[in-house]
Amino acid sequence: MFGSLKKLFGGKSEGEKVILAPVAGKAIPMSEVNDPTFSQEILGKGAAIIPSEGRITAPADGEITMVFDTKHAISMITADKAEIIIHIGLDTVQLKGQYYTAHVKAGDKVKTGDLLLEFDIDKIKEAGYDVTTPIIICNTPDFPNMKSRTGVEVTAQDVLIHLD
Repeated sequence: MFGSLKKLFGGKSEGEKVILAPVAGKAIPMSEVNDPTFSQEILGKGAAIIPSEGRITAPADGEITMVFDTKHAISMITADKAEIIIHIGLDTVQLKGQYYTAHVKAGDKVKTGDLLLEFDIDKIKEAGYDVTTPIIICNTPDFPNMKSRTGVEVTAQDVLIHLD
């Protein structure tokens, strides 16, 4: 019973495969992201967060596979073999790294909650960009029972995606 209650309120049950929210904010379905690549789930399924803070933390234990030169996106593979892209903002590649600070590089091993990168929400918005942050599971077929929590406020490290 407590496992079910934990799941309902964003907690993790023992042995459960999950992806935690890498940033605090409002979790929304991918279908509400104002970009067809994400809303049509071309890269994979997941959820998005409209961030309320400018800190991205590791959503699971794993290894960083890429930090884009423009620092607007980061990819990793988790200990549970989920291939994740965290894409901070829409069309923010145009900022060429301005307002982003990476704290990790490709090949780094990370633990859940480690700081991955920081970004200036206000400056990005002032530059005319949407800061909605999709969290995509690129190997979605490996997790056919995946479910995302959306329509709720999350804090960093709340359960966002149940992989199993």
